[in-house]
Formats: sequence, C-alpha cells, structure tokens
Amino acid sequence: MDSDICQVTIVDRQRIASAENQLPDPPVLAEVAATFKLLGDPTRLKILHALAAEELCVCDLAALLAVSISAVSHQLRLLRGQGVVRFRREGKIVYYQLDDDHIRQVMADMRAHIESCRR
Repeated sequence: MDSDICQVTIVDRQRIASAENQLPDPPVLAEVAATFKLLGDPTRLKILHALAAEELCVCDLAALLAVSISAVSHQLRLLRGQGVVRFRREGKIVYYQLDDDHIRQVMADMRAHIESCRR
C-alpha cells in the first residue's frame, strides 16, 4: 500500500521542539499571512509588477490593466495601507511606485519558482 501518511503514530518530541523553536511568533505569522493574501489577488500582482518596472499614475495603470480608475484606486489604497507602494504628486497627477524591495524579491522568486516547476 503506497500512502502519503504514516502507518504508525510515533511522536518525536525532539523534532517537534526543534520545529517549534523555528516558528515565528503569532503576530508575525499573521502579518506574513496578510502579506501573502495581499499578493494573492491577480489585479494587485499586475499592479505590483507594473510598478516594479515603472512609476505610473492611476490612469496609466487603469489603461494598462483595462480596468476602471476606481478599481485601480481601490487596489492602490490596499497596497499603500500595507506600505508596499508609495506615491508622489506632480501638479494634478499622482504617480505610484513600488516601495518595498522585499516584495520585489518575493515576486521574482515566485516567478522563478513557477518557471522551474514548468521544466
């Protein structure tokens, strides 16, 4: 019988203690989960990839993604609230850019992971 679960129940307290010592504190885990949830939306990911390449205004992003300005603004508010993007005003235009190199690296790592899994 080929099964992916143990056929007996044996608890290795030493391994459990070692693994437990590596777990982040619950508040940190909650923040990590919230960040992955933030990155889990395809529209937000497109926005982040675009902003990683180029500083863009809301109108540019809406045109690029073929969605409404309101939809882009909503997503940018969420991303700004988590400190992932920042903006600057130039006259009547507000430009956004990616403001977190860790997010840039996570996106690059995930893309590399997906590409390596396809081989």
